Amino acid sequence: MTSMNKKIHDMAVFIEFFAGSGLAIFFHLVLHNEMAAYLTFGVGILLSLVTYLVREDIAKTKSELFTQYQQVHAIPFALAQISDPECQVKAQELVAGTLKNMALLQQGYIPLDEMDFYLEGARLADQALHRIKAVDPLSPGWLSRGSVINFYQANLRGVARGLEITRIFVTSREDLGDPEVQKVLLAQYRDNIEVRLAFRDELPSTIDIGGSEVNSSFDFAIYDERAVTAVFVQTGKYHGRKTGHAGEVAKYLHLYERLEHSAHPVTLENERIVLASEVQAVALAS
Repeated sequence: MTSMNKKIHDMAVFIEFFAGSGLAIFFHLVLHNEMAAYLTFGVGILLSLVTYLVREDIAKTKSELFTQYQQVHAIPFALAQISDPECQVKAQELVAGTLKNMALLQQGYIPLDEMDFYLEGARLADQALHRIKAVDPLSPGWLSRGSVINFYQANLRGVARGLEITRIFVTSREDLGDPEVQKVLLAQYRDNIEVRLAFRDELPSTIDIGGSEVNSSFDFAIYDERAVTAVFVQTGKYHGRKTGHAGEVAKYLHLYERLEHSAHPVTLENERIVLASEVQAVALAS
């Protein structure tokens, strides 16, 4: 019986068409009323068309609702089938991590592991046309990892084609004297990257981004003011994130301007990178 009802439902358009056509023929041949025949035939055609369109719309809506229902209930159904208590705890942790990543995606951020993070940075550097504004924590061996070296090579390709790159290194005054730190600074300076230094003790512990005080890793890059890659303050499964959302890019531009205001220009003095202000002070004193 259910199968018969489904077949009748599927053939509703044809049934209405044949019923309207039959009535039109009846009015025309039996009653000899051509006006009624044409009117009945026209109404039958319109009813068939309306039935077809409504039926298709209902079928499409039903399919979309069923898909949404499956998406909404897929995780609860899967969790309900886990009976082991330890597995249940692990499943809840996975769900919490997934929800956290979904919140990032809703804000326009794509979470990236370390390798994908630097690959994405290299890709954006190769695509940049005008300027890269970068902020990085400075430590010995900054270029010791292969993924960072490949990212830096993309920076150098950009400089070669006329790209302007400014890198603000966040460090301490004590670390500035470290030979390994000096090696990193000299390499960047000689590669025509505009180097500036910002000292941690001169920076606030939290930064105002978008009207809220947040911790910053001081490790991000802005590409042509259209995309940003940023390292998480506390890295876990994902090393950092990328966004091209205009509102989020604007927040990092504001953060960069705050840091740039506290950063010091540098210069080369006796094969060492020193603060330009110190050289000026010595020159004025002499």
